[in-house]
This record gives sequence, structure tokens and C-alpha cells, in this order.
Amino acid sequence: ERYTYGELYTIVKMLAKGLTETFGLKKGDHVAIRGSNCPEWIISALAVHWFGGVVVPIDARLTESEALHILRLSDSKLIITDSPSEEFAKVCSQVGFDEIKDYYKSPGMEREKALTLEDLAVLFFTSGTTGNSKGVMLSHKNIMSNVDQIYMILEFFPGDNQFLILPLHHVFPYTVGFILSITSGLILTIARSFKSNELKQDMQATKPLIVLAVPLLLEKIVQGIERELKKQKGLKKGIIGMFSAIASPLTKRNIRGLSKKVFKAIREALGMDQLRYLVSGGAALPEWVSRKLEIWGFPILQGYGLTETSPVVSVNPPEKPKNASIGLPLPGVDVKLIDEIEGVGELVVRGPNVMVGYYKNPKATREVLSEDGWFRTGDLGYIDDEGYIYITGRAKSVIVTRGGKNIYPEEIEEKIGESPFVEEVLVLMEKNANTGLDELVAHIYPNFEAVDEYCQKKGEMPCEENIYDILMGEIKKVNEKMADYKKIRRIVIREEEFPKTSTKKIKRYLFIQKGREVE
Repeated sequence: ERYTYGELYTIVKMLAKGLTETFGLKKGDHVAIRGSNCPEWIISALAVHWFGGVVVPIDARLTESEALHILRLSDSKLIITDSPSEEFAKVCSQVGFDEIKDYYKSPGMEREKALTLEDLAVLFFTSGTTGNSKGVMLSHKNIMSNVDQIYMILEFFPGDNQFLILPLHHVFPYTVGFILSITSGLILTIARSFKSNELKQDMQATKPLIVLAVPLLLEKIVQGIERELKKQKGLKKGIIGMFSAIASPLTKRNIRGLSKKVFKAIREALGMDQLRYLVSGGAALPEWVSRKLEIWGFPILQGYGLTETSPVVSVNPPEKPKNASIGLPLPGVDVKLIDEIEGVGELVVRGPNVMVGYYKNPKATREVLSEDGWFRTGDLGYIDDEGYIYITGRAKSVIVTRGGKNIYPEEIEEKIGESPFVEEVLVLMEKNANTGLDELVAHIYPNFEAVDEYCQKKGEMPCEENIYDILMGEIKKVNEKMADYKKIRRIVIREEEFPKTSTKKIKRYLFIQKGREVE
């Protein structure tokens, strides 16, 4: 299914006319959109913006009751969805994605002229890694200022192909994927699914220049490449190993040409050999992942942002990236530290991209947004002499020991996550049942495929005891590099993945509240 910009313009005007006349919608009304990425999702959002409405994106993976909660909380007048429900119809009007084409025949309407930059554009509900979600109000000024800020540091040209993988209900793909593409005249290709074989086929067919990704996807790519490299034999394997060893120092000196040539076949196999930007966002990218992608010649750029900042706050400049950093603030965005302890403090942000506030929640708004516009991110970090920002963890997840030491669990998790035998990990402080003392515990969901392969090579069965021994061996390696108060004292092995938000972040708050009882 393909649309030119001319066709899109005509269809959007017609749908806007049909929706306003059929459902009595007007400027300022809230319209929810719930469904998987597809042209109808984008067309619906543009039509809502066209008549001056406010888009309320809803995660398609939420249960019906969770979606109903957001419908009520957001005061939505209409929901446009790929899965209409009798329950939705009790809360507001609804129309299915397959029905909106019926409106394409009506005469189009002119764009709402009374619309201003200060008017609300989107109402995003946070994914809630720390508890209850809140409605983040973003104005047209918030969204478009962020797009303009990104233009100032990255190059986009009409006809460039951006490949959209991430779900549009999240602000990162909404602003940087959808809105930036539409306002730049890019070709926006929508991935069929998140399945690795289909992603690979789609990218091989389209050869994208721009791909937005989350760390989990990039980790999967790295693990897949490593598995393929291990299958190489003889001289070829030796050459790859040699270049992997020397490429790391080369990349640090910005001499990437050799690395790109040696590993070109890897990128071609994934359909990513034409990439200009591979942008990671949505969560912190482990340094070992960015380092390997850089070694293999991927143009990886790590950025940082939040729903409340529309979302991008900072990005690594392509000409001088630091892969352990989240980069430099965007032009027009101010970042500083408050409540510093030994150089680490909470990041606060100010700029035209900072949200209007939380919907119908002035108390929560006052807690994070000062009168002079500074937004408290809740993220801890530091800023180096060149202005590059580094994240050390979340303020709410910091563990304070009895001796007053601060432990940032994300720092330890990143080190443990470098192991090929670890798929996911969460570090918590828990009481030892025997001693009653607090101790650091690593909850690990193993990479069972890597464990099986390792055990087979040793002629052993991947039993529970073997898995425990393998993981404890990995923990020992990490502990050797950690201060005593940061050492992992015990591990808990999970048989299932951790529960996650829609942006693939582990719901840490569930474990802090309920510990090992979480399923």
C-alpha cells in the first residue's frame, strides 16, 4: 500500500471532513487512536490535527480495560482503532481502521485556521516504569520545536527513506519518525512487524537511510551477528577476529573507513548498508552494544529524551560521538544538574520542547515543572568538560546502603548484561533470609540458546545446576571490577522474561513493591 504526498493531502482533508460531520468533532476535541502501525494510523492522526483536534495515542498491547481507563482519563470523544469494542462504544464514539476509507469520498475541508502553536497537539500517556501513568500534554510548539532542533544537527533530504519499526503510540517514533518524515518530505516505510525475519526482509527490500530503534532491538541485532560470526571457520574467522580487535581503537580516532569495508557484508545481510543514521532512544543503550555496532560500521547515534520533552533532549553529534554518552543538548535546550553529590546530580531540562503539563493533574505538574520552566527528569547523571551528558540511573531506583553509599543498579546491570549468557537482568537490594542483612541480588533471565550451545560443546546437559554455575561465573567476573559495596551476593534465575513497558523497559517498580512474587 503506497501513498504519494498529494494523495495523502487529499485523503486527510476528506477524512477530517467526514469525522467532524459524522461525530460532531471540533477544534480541541480529543481523539484516541489505538492499533498497530499502518497507513490508517498516520492518516487518522493527520486528519485529527487537520481539524485542530488532539491525538491521544493508545498502546495496542494494552488490555481492553487499560485502554478504557485511558479513554476515560483523556476525555476522548472518539476512538479510531483496528479492534472496535462494545466496551469502547459505551465510553465514546468509535470507528474502525477498515471503516475510515468510507470517508475518503466526501469533499475535503480546509485546515482549521484558528489553530496556534500553543494549542495542544497530542496527549501521551506515560508507560509507567515507576507506577501510575500520567497524561503528558504536548503542544504543536513542543513537537515542532523538537523537529526543528533535530534539523539543526542531523541531515534529512526529501526522498530519504526512513524505516519505521517502533510503535507510533510512543513519542519517539511519533515525533522523530512520523512528524519529522512528513514535514521533511521523507519516504516513510512502515515495518510489517517486529519479527526479526520480516524486519530483515523489509530492510533488504527498502535499503533505509534512517532507522529508529530501542536498545532491546539493537541488543538482539548484536547477539544475532555474534552468533553468525561464531559460525565462521578457519582463515575467515581469524581475519574477522583480528579486525574486530583493531577496529575499536580505530573508531575512537574517527578512522572508520576500514571498519566499514571489512564488515560491509554484515550490514548488507541486514539491509542496513545504506544507513546514514541508526538512532537509539527510549532507554539507555548499553555501552558494549554501541561499541560493537560502531566496530561493525553501523552509524549508531545514541540520544536521550522523555515523553515530557517531546521527546529529544540530547543526541551524539555524528562527527564526534561518544558512545558511553547520551550526547550534547539540542540547540535551544538547556540542561543542568541539581542536588549534586560527588559530581552526580539530577538532570533538569528547559526549552521550547518541554511539555505544557500533565492533563488534569496540577499537583504532579508542580512536582516536576518549575515556574521558570525547568523540568525535573528524575534521571541522575553527570556532564563532562565538553558538555556531553552521561546517565548513571534513575533517582527513584538509587539504592542507598547503610553506610550512606549510593548504588546505581543500572550501572551494574549494564556490566552483567555484557555476558552472552544473560538476556535480561534486574539488580535489587533484598534482605538475606538467614542474616537479615541487605544484599545486592541479580535477577537474571538467561539467554537459554547461548547456554545450550555452551553446554553442548562441553558435552553436558543444560540443567539448572549448570545454568547457575555459568551465571555465577559471569557474576564473579563483574564483581572483580566492582567496589565491595556494589558486589552481587546472590542471583535469582527467571524462567520467563521480565514484564516490560511498551518501550521495552523492565517495570522495575513492580519488583521493588513485590520482589520475587512478580510473574
